[in-house]
Amino acid sequence: MKDRIRIQKDRILKTKPTICTERAFFYTEAYRKNESLPVIMKRALALKDTLEKMSIRIEADELIVGNHSSAVYAAPIFPEYAVEWIKNEINDFEKRTGDAFYPDEKTKQELLEICEYWEGRTTLDKGQALMSPELHAIHESGIIRAEGNLTSGDAHIAANFREILDYGLGWYIERTEKKLQETDFVSEADIKKRFFYESVLISLKAFSHFIYRFAELAAELKREETEPVRRAELATIEEVCRKIYLEKPESFYEALQLTYFVQLVLQIESNGHSLSLGRLDQYLYPFYKADKESGSLEDEFVLELLESVWLKLVSMKKIRSWSHTRFSAGGPLYQNVTIGGQLRDGSDAVNDLSFLVLKSVGETKLTQPNLTVRFHPGLNNDFLMECIRVIQLGFGMPAFNNDSIVIPAFHNLGVEEEDAWDYAAIGCIEVAVPGKWGYRCTGKHFLNFMRVFLAAINDGLDPVSGRQFQKGTGSLGDFKTYGQLVQAWDRQVRFYAKAGIAIDTAIDIVLRDEAPDILCSAFTDDCIERGMTVHEGGSKYDFVSGLQVGIANLADSLAAVKKLVFEEKRISPEQLLSSMNDDFAGPEGEKLRQVLLNYAPKYGNDDNYVDELIAEAYDSYLDEIEKYFTIRKGSGAIGCRYYGGTSSISGNVPAGALVPATPDGRKAWKPLAEGASPSAGADRQGPTAVMRSISKLPTEKILGGVLLNQKLLPSVLKSAGNKEKLASMLHTFFDDMKGWHIQYNIVDKETLLDAQERPEEYHDLVVRVAGYSAFYTNLSAETQNDIIARTEQTL
Repeated sequence: MKDRIRIQKDRILKTKPTICTERAFFYTEAYRKNESLPVIMKRALALKDTLEKMSIRIEADELIVGNHSSAVYAAPIFPEYAVEWIKNEINDFEKRTGDAFYPDEKTKQELLEICEYWEGRTTLDKGQALMSPELHAIHESGIIRAEGNLTSGDAHIAANFREILDYGLGWYIERTEKKLQETDFVSEADIKKRFFYESVLISLKAFSHFIYRFAELAAELKREETEPVRRAELATIEEVCRKIYLEKPESFYEALQLTYFVQLVLQIESNGHSLSLGRLDQYLYPFYKADKESGSLEDEFVLELLESVWLKLVSMKKIRSWSHTRFSAGGPLYQNVTIGGQLRDGSDAVNDLSFLVLKSVGETKLTQPNLTVRFHPGLNNDFLMECIRVIQLGFGMPAFNNDSIVIPAFHNLGVEEEDAWDYAAIGCIEVAVPGKWGYRCTGKHFLNFMRVFLAAINDGLDPVSGRQFQKGTGSLGDFKTYGQLVQAWDRQVRFYAKAGIAIDTAIDIVLRDEAPDILCSAFTDDCIERGMTVHEGGSKYDFVSGLQVGIANLADSLAAVKKLVFEEKRISPEQLLSSMNDDFAGPEGEKLRQVLLNYAPKYGNDDNYVDELIAEAYDSYLDEIEKYFTIRKGSGAIGCRYYGGTSSISGNVPAGALVPATPDGRKAWKPLAEGASPSAGADRQGPTAVMRSISKLPTEKILGGVLLNQKLLPSVLKSAGNKEKLASMLHTFFDDMKGWHIQYNIVDKETLLDAQERPEEYHDLVVRVAGYSAFYTNLSAETQNDIIARTEQTL
């Protein structure tokens, strides 16, 4: 890294996270002043006030400019989504066991004053009011959780960066003005379009002026600067910002700065996360290529610019309620950058910029961006080996997604061929077509599969809440065959699948009506053409997924009951239920638990006995969700359907904290298995066996992501032979087994344990948590322990 990058990185990582009240104040005042206006206009005016009045700064030595809040590592507040948690937790932010924040007393007082206006008016308040009493009870029980949706804005989406760079902001303004002039106001739909177009214009012009403010600030700093080199840099920043605030960029520097500004302002507009940057090496490549051919750009400077953007991304902070934070430990914003893959003719898309993006991420070793490589049979081998060398650095990137399964699956959904070829990773490992996909390609409700399973073996009674939300078909002791257990599971999981979508529907209605995000819609096709937000169905495509938690635990539990209870009759149903209810207490309970752990097949070992059971059980859920549509059905968006998803972020930890003991031998309240990965320590036959097990899932129906986390000892990749072996293994997994995704933690248990004891020595240690990486010392002890417990594989 250049010295300037190293200095900026150190400054950011050594800054204690705090809270910024500016956005919350400007939004509150705008809503107060414009009570009579439609919500979409209030939001446009609030964004305008924020972008015009918020503090801006250009840090010393910065090359890429634009700040998210009033201070480095300060999280803005989005009160329109939720405030109850702020009031309840305001004196505990600095006491959190992970993801702590350190606001001063003045900031706390300002927050409490802002909260007063929003009480009873937030999306959380209104979303809960839309749920039926039964749905609300299910949500509060923890079987289904969707708090993050109720309290967040647009997420799991990527803007049409290619179009933005091709035409510039001025083109969007002119296009919107034309559509407004063409709209007749003789119908309800037209009146709604009028307010949409007016709000888009207000927002676009505010965005443009926001960039212009940085041009003016750079000019002011330039006049005061005495050091010649820095003065020249400030002059360039001024020139770049004056160009791109309306016009399309022409140089790589201009294109990258505009790309970052778009990413920044969309994060200011909305409380969402997983806002991603798409195929950055593809849409920026024409600018890179032209500058290289003209001799005006050196790769060393490209690296410096890219690394400057990564520092900007990692400096963005958002604060959530503690209950939500536990589902996304480490404070990630999941800003995914996708590189590699194929062009629309099927040829390899890797270019010189792909290598530079990879190198820049490897040099900075940050948690952002969340880097994904699109894998395919013809992937450039030199590039693949470079990916493995970056993986060896041990910060969990890049992850790999498989073109060979994603593109055909998109075709089957009705995604046009040229769009399917242009997909990108969004957030963790999820996928969508940038600039053409609607609100949340995934990240809807979390469904706790193990709570559903416990209800299935207890006549529908949920043992935690004591409620019977869905009458069962009997208890485990009533079942004479394993087939009857399967029928009980099928009945329960279909009920909760429908309930989850019903909860999503209530949330979608509230966010559509109360929190439309305007710029996000403007930069998504075909919202401007249709005069509709992404929440209303303005996007070309609309497919979403919830997140199913506890895949491996369900697999292992089914196998244990089938083999040990029904087939071998080694354990009676009464013994199993009694021991589970007592959390396997006492010598006899522990003895029975060891039988469950050691004498039943375990998912992750290429054992068809258990792998086929989970595939069958998962199919019940996937079959049920195919019956339902999003609220955008009939809008003109293609799809408006659900598919499965296992990218449950760190939700396996808090989800497990709500689950009693289970038949796989797991003790009560302990974490569930992460993503679609095997349970910690259960995968004993090596990494290839894990790959074979996960490839047996119905992956073509799980486009919300089939997440596989693998952990390798650092010593494994020190030899060139093992690097080649890993490359060959990846080709086998993706090309032959049609695996969906894989990512690696390269870290040993001793390092993680030492970091727990001496966190001050490991402030920059990054680990892969789930579909994202996080600074290890920012994680709670329960999440750290979950990572420590994962199996250390060898090649």
